[in-house]
Amino acid sequence: MPGVLKTRWLAKPLAYDGTALSPLWAYRTLGLKGPSAVAFAGPCEVSLEGLVDQEDVRRRAPIASTRMLHLIAEDFSSDLEGAVWRQRLLTAIALDLLRAHSRTAGIRRDGDDLYDGKAKLSVSIATVTPVSTKIHFGINVSSQGTPVKTRGLEDYRIPTAPFAKALLKAYAREWEEVQEARFKVRAYGTEGLL
Repeated sequence: MPGVLKTRWLAKPLAYDGTALSPLWAYRTLGLKGPSAVAFAGPCEVSLEGLVDQEDVRRRAPIASTRMLHLIAEDFSSDLEGAVWRQRLLTAIALDLLRAHSRTAGIRRDGDDLYDGKAKLSVSIATVTPVSTKIHFGINVSSQGTPVKTRGLEDYRIPTAPFAKALLKAYAREWEEVQEARFKVRAYGTEGLL
């Protein structure tokens, strides 16, 4: 099927500084051509100059964490609004996976972010490049080294790699089901056409 989502879990730690939002990052660095979703864990530090979220820039709120699970998704067939919808779907999938663990009962989704009480678990952004749309979804592994009150996967005793692989698998399943849904319908009002 054209446009199949390619996924990859990178076991080796990799720092996130925002540059993975550049176009064709997965192809240039990993050889993944076309739609992709790549997950890796590592520190996160995005300076004000590297932020694409202008609300964070106006609040002078850089993003930092000593250890975060990152998922970078790239699509070549939608606009920014479509990317924002996929970003929120990805956040909802992460919430479903977290809720499968009994220690995470208090976690809730607010837009494209996850919270446990006032503690923030995730960061997320959708953006557009000259050739694609990109999503970064990050969820804290550690709650240390963050500029705001946070919780992380370690606080719930959730292992990073299995969670990352489950997130990639669930996102890819949604992707494939959406593609299949597009190919099984005919236009309304075309009953008599061959």
